[in-house]
Amino acid sequence: MKRDTILLIGSNGQIGTALLPRLQDLFGIDHVVAADIRRPERATGLFELVDATRALDLAEVVHRHRVTQIYHLAAVLSARAEADPIGAWNLNMQTLLNVFEVARTCRIRKVFVPSSIAAFGEDAPKDETPQTALLDPSTVYGISKVAAENWSLYYHKRYGLDVRSLRYPGLISYQSMPGGGTTDYAVSIFHHAVQDLPFDCFLREDTLLPMMYMDDALRATLELMEAPWKRIRVRTSYNLAGMSFTPARLADAIRLYYPDFKVTYSPDFRQQIADSWPRSIDDSVARKDWGWKPAFDLPRMTHEMISHLSEIYHPTVHSL
Repeated sequence: MKRDTILLIGSNGQIGTALLPRLQDLFGIDHVVAADIRRPERATGLFELVDATRALDLAEVVHRHRVTQIYHLAAVLSARAEADPIGAWNLNMQTLLNVFEVARTCRIRKVFVPSSIAAFGEDAPKDETPQTALLDPSTVYGISKVAAENWSLYYHKRYGLDVRSLRYPGLISYQSMPGGGTTDYAVSIFHHAVQDLPFDCFLREDTLLPMMYMDDALRATLELMEAPWKRIRVRTSYNLAGMSFTPARLADAIRLYYPDFKVTYSPDFRQQIADSWPRSIDDSVARKDWGWKPAFDLPRMTHEMISHLSEIYHPTVHSL
């Protein structure tokens, strides 16, 4: 086991729920502190009820547990943020700056801060969007991610803080329910299919977006954080790619298991957000710097999602 002590902020969210057991396996259950503003239904290991907007409370937890690495995952996501732009901005930015300040003053070794494809906007190339594309997002979530990338670079240059970041595509997982993102249809659709329910998609059937299975996202995160300092050349955020598909193509992949699965399309305000994002991502810089390579394509991801969700919804039926 590694001897660092990890603070995982936002441990109840989509990424946090899946990342927590990976960190516990890597560092030991007594060296990972999960933190969130609400208690989980079932806590495994150390947990702290923490509001990351309260700097003193955050610092107290870091001091008490002698934290050496912070994974900061707390944020209001894209679709939900549009309902309360100022509130989302305040939460996303205040928690970020509190984390950076406690990391600076407490000499934290490493900080992970996620970014997103939401950082790109209308003027970035839509296909194979490069690492250095213009960042002109059209959502408050995207704006907060661009600001976070710039703050990450600032704290690295000004204070030598070892901040690392990934621009996640849409993430697909079975461990938790959707949390208010524009790509959440790609999670909800599986829950409906496995329960033999029709699904009404809030995006057009031909909306092509970059996606990634959660196992790949977790592995990318840990590989980035474990990579030697000198190999991390990007201190804003690395492009990260897995696969790109449309709702229609995903529905077809699911119909290989559920031939009668019915999907309709009713685009809403999230369609405009999706239209401003890339269709595919060039992650060649991550591949070169620290050896990133995805393992899941659409067929493999579909099989995994249906297998795991079938065990949850139909535990008495044999898995795939």
